[in-house]
Amino acid sequence: MTKLERCKELLENWEQPDYRYRQILHAVFQQKISRFQDMSVLPAELRNRLIDTLGETVLTLRPAQESLSGQADKLLFALEDGEKIEAVRLHYRKGWESFCISSQCGCAFGCKFCATGGMGKRRDLTAWEIVEELLYFFLQGHPLQSVSFMGMGEPFANPNLFEALSLLTDPAIFGMSQRRITISTVGVLPGIQRLTREFPQINLAYSLHAPNAELRKRLMPVERRWPMEQILDALNAHIRRTHRRVFLAYTLLKNQNDTIAHARELGQLLRKNPKELPLYHVDLIPYNATEHAGELFEPPDQKRIREFYQALRKMGVSCAVRTQFGSDIDAACGQLYAKESS
Repeated sequence: MTKLERCKELLENWEQPDYRYRQILHAVFQQKISRFQDMSVLPAELRNRLIDTLGETVLTLRPAQESLSGQADKLLFALEDGEKIEAVRLHYRKGWESFCISSQCGCAFGCKFCATGGMGKRRDLTAWEIVEELLYFFLQGHPLQSVSFMGMGEPFANPNLFEALSLLTDPAIFGMSQRRITISTVGVLPGIQRLTREFPQINLAYSLHAPNAELRKRLMPVERRWPMEQILDALNAHIRRTHRRVFLAYTLLKNQNDTIAHARELGQLLRKNPKELPLYHVDLIPYNATEHAGELFEPPDQKRIREFYQALRKMGVSCAVRTQFGSDIDAACGQLYAKESS
């Protein structure tokens, strides 16, 4: 339980008026006040009781390690139970900032090229722990312009995810637009379907990484549970209902999934759905090498990346090569955790 959750419980136990908790939330999320002592709207006696019980600030997560780069800052947060999670702040030259946050400590899905997958799942984050990842940056004065659930864990495998989305979009908390939030999934079918129903304007990204089921099974065991054909059917339904673009993440692995033949196969797969094709966008991601993944993979060279991109474009598929941020600071999810734990 985070400090903000405990505040609510304590206020009830101390028989404080209901509006006291709303005053604390307003102080934190509207006035960016992190210290209880500075919440002048509260009686001095109540402020002192909160400090004695919870400490000086509202933050529960604490930075355990930080790695800085030209355009990516990565933090390893320590949780109250001793576990650790990662978050990344990406800052672009035009002044735009984006935050990549975690939904779980570790991950149970075991993708072969992912450092987090090699950890296994430790536990789900609570909804308020997810919120606190952003609150840390928010209280330092960073605007929350864009948030992606692309850090540690599979968002749709965490039953607390949808409560976290409700908090992020709550006008009394962050009040974020759904369109500023992106959920990345390896393909958890029930989660995709629920997002379509309950948060249709949130951006959806599917971690595909292979143009056919057999190759994907080798790279991503989740293919056996929720085959890509089922997921693409659900994504097509999402597009038809929401009229929103769907992103397909495709990590390019040298001599694994990066040939022109793979690109053409991927194009043919997407062209099976001509009505939905214009709202699919493929993000080509050169592999960020890590010694902590279960198998040894390498990124392809620039010539191979360019050829793959050009082959997709010739087939009428919207695509782009994603800019690599933070390779010098182990910014791929799970890398900082693994380095700190080794």
